[in-house]
This record gives sequence, structure tokens and C-alpha cells, in this order.
Amino acid sequence: MPSSTSQPAPGVPQQDVDSPLKSPDPVFLPLPGPGWLYQRELWGAILGLAGFIACAALVSLLPGRPSRWLAGALGQEFGWGALFISSLCLLGGAALLVWEQMPRLRLDARQVIGLELALWGGLGLLHSPFPLAEGYDRARAGLGGGYFGWAILYGTSRLLGRSGAILFCLALVAAGACLLQPSLWRRISAPVRRFPSRSGQRRGATPQPQREDRAFSAPATAEAVERPAGPPTVHRPAGPVPRPHPPAKATPEPRPRLRPRSAKLPPLDLLAPASTFDADDPGTRYQAQVIEETLTQFGVPARVVEVQRGPTVTQFGVEPGFVEHKRGNGPAERRKVRVNRIVALSNDLALALSVPAIRVEAPVPGRPLVGIEVPNRKGALVNLRSVMEADSFRRLRSPLAVALGQSVAGKAAAADLAKMPHLLVAGATGSGKSVCVNALIACLLLQNSPEDLKLLLVDPKRVEMAGYAGVPHLIAPVVVEADQTVMALRWVCQEMDRRYKEFARTRVRNIEGYNTGAAKRKEPRLPYLCVFIDELADLMMVSPDEVERSICRLAQMGRATGIHMVIATQRPSVDVVTGLIKANFPARIAFAVSTQIDSRVILDAPGAEQLLGRGDMLFMSPEGNRLLRLQGCWVSDEELRAICDYWRQAAMVGGETTASTAVPWEGMEEESDEDTLLNQAIAIIQETRQASTSYLQRRLRVGYSRAARIMEQLEERGIIGPDPGGGRPRKIYIETAPAETPGIMDEE
Repeated sequence: MPSSTSQPAPGVPQQDVDSPLKSPDPVFLPLPGPGWLYQRELWGAILGLAGFIACAALVSLLPGRPSRWLAGALGQEFGWGALFISSLCLLGGAALLVWEQMPRLRLDARQVIGLELALWGGLGLLHSPFPLAEGYDRARAGLGGGYFGWAILYGTSRLLGRSGAILFCLALVAAGACLLQPSLWRRISAPVRRFPSRSGQRRGATPQPQREDRAFSAPATAEAVERPAGPPTVHRPAGPVPRPHPPAKATPEPRPRLRPRSAKLPPLDLLAPASTFDADDPGTRYQAQVIEETLTQFGVPARVVEVQRGPTVTQFGVEPGFVEHKRGNGPAERRKVRVNRIVALSNDLALALSVPAIRVEAPVPGRPLVGIEVPNRKGALVNLRSVMEADSFRRLRSPLAVALGQSVAGKAAAADLAKMPHLLVAGATGSGKSVCVNALIACLLLQNSPEDLKLLLVDPKRVEMAGYAGVPHLIAPVVVEADQTVMALRWVCQEMDRRYKEFARTRVRNIEGYNTGAAKRKEPRLPYLCVFIDELADLMMVSPDEVERSICRLAQMGRATGIHMVIATQRPSVDVVTGLIKANFPARIAFAVSTQIDSRVILDAPGAEQLLGRGDMLFMSPEGNRLLRLQGCWVSDEELRAICDYWRQAAMVGGETTASTAVPWEGMEEESDEDTLLNQAIAIIQETRQASTSYLQRRLRVGYSRAARIMEQLEERGIIGPDPGGGRPRKIYIETAPAETPGIMDEE
């Protein structure tokens, strides 16, 4: 005996075979009975055949008495609207037959109701020219709106009168048209909504906080109580699929009051003109439709309600739908689709959209949507000037404001380096790190004079920052040697200690307070000091302990003194970006990486492995854990050369440059940290009465060779005895306090 359930259609996932639905996009709800009774193709063929026979009979294409009888019956029932209704039946049957190939022909329940209301109102209007006494006879003769039109007009006229009945039919037609085409109602009500009410708000406008409260009123515990009891029944979200469109431009706000720009600063005309991109792409409508169909095929009903197009990525805001779960023989229970199910389908969505990779932001922070970020077919360039001229950058009334790029919504993104207060940049080779660092330096050079800002540039690769040579902002020439970098960082630490002593003397807490008081005391201002390190991995290979110690100390205490660091690396591993460095760098930028492990090292979260490269990045703000996807600013070599030439010419006095070529740490080069480590070793030995190379290596956090050299110096000074061998401890001859040891501990 054959089974009453038909085979699933091709392309339906295997998990939906046992479901009472026979296609991933159902028209009918599951009802008891044989499966063939609910086939869409069967009803489409029946409806289309009936409509074709009715149309042929009405235009006298079918000979014979049955054809004449059918035409007379349709004329008596619907009058002059019989041909229109027969044509609708024919088109409806054709739409059911080509449901998968022609998604634009689909109508939802609201549009079907609107079509019916307009039809009944039109039949009543067709019968309005005849007197009420002759209405029945005219309907019997097949004129006007037939029996249906006479019944509607006669019934309403008994209650409202003839004029009221005609107005009622007109209202039915208007209501049906508005339901069938929602944009028509928006056009009709636009003048009314623009007219302000007494409260000062526009009519029909709903306050934004109320809309957000309704969005968050959905139950959030559906995931905890979900039980896999029976196959789920999928329902498409109510309402038509909205036409994706870029977000409407908000009312332009007044420009914020800007910090007066000095005439000594270079003009923004040195940069390339601001670039724009087309925010409207006809392909987004097709991509939104593919996203909805792909999710529905996998049993995840959802609806695209918002599209935000950026320079390289378009974000589709998806609203999850509802599914039904049955508990045994009890009633079905509707539940919201779990967000994890949408995230798990990222690879399937990328395959359906034919894109390299997509990133799912689940959920969009502060909104009841899931963001699906799809790469654009053609990316746009974001230059530095377009971001620096944006309002978001102008609102940052800070000399250390930096331009980051543009978001997936096409909005400019900027940040204040003084509030970060330090920035870590990491990513694979060629992903855009060096361009990002150059853009940050260019922003600082365009907003600060040499009296307000000093730069320390470290470039182990020797080529990335060579173009800044001769700029008066540099506190020293670009550092390219690893040993010089260690000395430079040590000098910065000493400069930080000196500034703290000045703050204590003047009784201020930070550099802003000191500079404010310096203007009153007629003393020179303290400039900000920004340290840029282009490649941290090379320094960590040469001197890991000294570099990590200096960086962590500056990161912990340098903010109040106006010292900020920007560190970049192309090897985001745990031995380069250590836990101490990450703990002191809350602001991070991750470019494209090869594995998810590298993404977790940088951001403590996945996502960077799905970036596109060439400036596509994730920015972690220190104000929150939210990751913001941006397209970084592009600054060309010609623009950097123009900015540097401007400052070089400004530093020329009498044909000679006033830029400093001296190295502040020259006096420290002859000195060594051996004396400091030696004094620390003496204090440790006097306190613990232990002396061995491995013990000093652990306590001083130095390498084995450095600890062995210190042990030799201690032996030469007579503080410890020679190595007796056999694993026996050395003799310790020091008995007095280290400060009393002549010639060794007297630093002061």
C-alpha cells in the first residue's frame, strides 16, 4: 500500500523530510489528511484551468450549451466584473505553478485581504448607477456588479442610505488598495503626518523609546525551555518582504563649535579630495531575497528589515521569525528562532551568495536584529580627508583625535588617542597595518605643532617611516636598531618619572592641569609624547624582558603625563602580544588574520579571520567590548610627503633646519643597567642568603647569560665565593646592609 505522504521536493534539506510540509516555502498550514491534498502545484493547476475555462466562456471562445450556461451564471453572480475575476483565477493558478521561479508574484495574507476588499467594493460601485428598485432585475440580467454587487449595495443602503452605501464601497476600494500597496498609504498620509500637532510632534509619529521597548519585550528564555519534541512547523514572518534600501539621511545637525585651527597648521588641501560611494545598489534586493530563502530552506524563518551599505561591506538586518513546537498531543507552541541557528548557517549563506566569507553579528548591539555582513562586489576607497571633515571627527575637541575609517553603514568613525590611552594594531602581512599607522601619524601632524606634540618613531624594518626624517615633531631621528629601541623606551620611562615629579611640585594631576597652570606661571608647556612602534615582534625577539617591562610600565602610568603608545605587529602570537601587554592595551585594532587563534590572541574573540584584508578591520573600543567593523583610511605616499614637506619648510630658518637631530638618550648609552641589576642581586642575596645563576635568573627576570655574568661580578667583588661544584651552594661573605658596602650600593 503506497504511503499517503508524498516525497519531498528536490532541494529540501533532509531534516524536513518527515515534516508535514512538502516544500521549504509552504502556502498552506499543515492539516490532517492525505499529503497530495495540500500540494501547491495541484491547486495551481486546478485554479488556472478553471480561470482559463471561465475566460474562454465569457469571450465566447468555447461553443456549446455548457459554455453559454457558465457565462450566464458568472454574469449573474459578478456582472461586469466576471471577466476580471476569471482573469485573477488564471493569474493565481499561474503564480502557484511558478512559485519558486517568480518570487515577486507572491502575495501575503494582508495583500490578499486587500484585493478581496477592493473587489467587493468595486462590485458594489458597478451596481450604483441603477435604481434600488431595479437592482435585482439588472443583476439577474448580468449587468452591473451582479448578485454580489446588488447585495452589497442594497444591504448597506438600508443602513446608511444610497449616498452612504456608495461612500462605503469607495472606502472598501481605498482600504483594499492601501493593503495591497503599502507605499500608497504612506503617500496619502504624508501631508497629514508632516502637519505638527499641539504637542509639537508630527501626527502619526511614534516616539523612538516606545518602539525600542516593544522590540525588547519579546521573551528571551525560549532557548532555555526549548525541547526537541516533534518536528518544528515553520511559519514565514507576516507581512511582505520589504524592499531593502539605504537608511534615510537624518536631518543635518548643526556643526559643533570647533577648536580654533591655528594658521601654522597645514591645510587639509594637502590631502586628496573627499571620496564618496554609491549607497544604493540594485543587487542588494536580490541578496536580501537570497538570504531569506536560504534561511527558510534550513528551517530558520527570518525577514530582512534593514540594509546598511558601507564602502566594502553591506550589513543586512535580519529579524528572526517564529517556529512551532508540539508537545505530544497538546497544542503547538510558538517560539522565537534561536540566534545561534542563524550564526551556524554563515557558511551556507556565503555559498548561496557566492561571496568569499560573511560575518554574522548576533545580535546587533542595542537592536533586536541579527547583522549579516556581506562583501560588496566592488569596494570603495576611504581617504583620510573624508573622515577628518566628518562631524564625528569634528566633535572630538582633542589634539590627539585620530581618524579610523568608515563603518558598515558608511558613517565616519574617529577616536581620541588620549582616552584610549594606548592602541594595539595587529594583523597578517599586507592587511593594512602600516597604512593605518601612517594615517594615525598624519592626523596628529595635521592638528599639532611641534610645540604641542613630540613623536618617537621606531621602525625596525627601516623603510616604513623613513619619509618622516627631518620633521620637527620628532624628538629624535627614526629609531631602527633594536638596542637603541631599548634605550629609547628607558628614556621615555625616565621622562615619565620627571613629569610626575613636576606634577607633584605644582600639585596637579595630569598634563592638562599642568599646561593650564603653566600659562599662568609663564612657563613652557609640556608637549604630548606619542610613541609609534611599527613591528613589536622583532623587538621581542631581541630583548623581550626589557621591552615588555618598559612597555607595560609606560602603559600603566603614562596616560596622566601625556605619553601614549601605538604598537603594531604582524605576528599576533602569545610570545609577542603577551598577557601583560594585552591587559594594558584595552583599545585594539585587528586586521585580517589567517586563523581564529590569532583573532582570539588580539581581540579575545573570533571574527578577524573572516575579514577581507586591504584595510578591513575590527576596532575594540576601550569604552566597551563591542567590536566595530570599519574600512580603514587610506593615505597615499604623496599625501604624506606633502605633509612632511610642509613641516620641513616651516622648520627652515635662514636656509637651515631647526629640527632636532640629537638623541636624548646619548648620555645613557655609555651607562648600562648592569649596576642596577647588580644592586638588586646584592639585595636579594642579602635577604634570602641564596646565590645561584638560576635563582637570579628567576628573581631578576633576565636571561641565563646575563645572570651568569652577574654571578661573575659578584664573585670578583668578593660578595660570594667560587662555585664549589657538585650542586653545593656558594658561600656568601656579605653580612652588612647593601647600602654600607663601599663602592657598590652608593648611587646617591
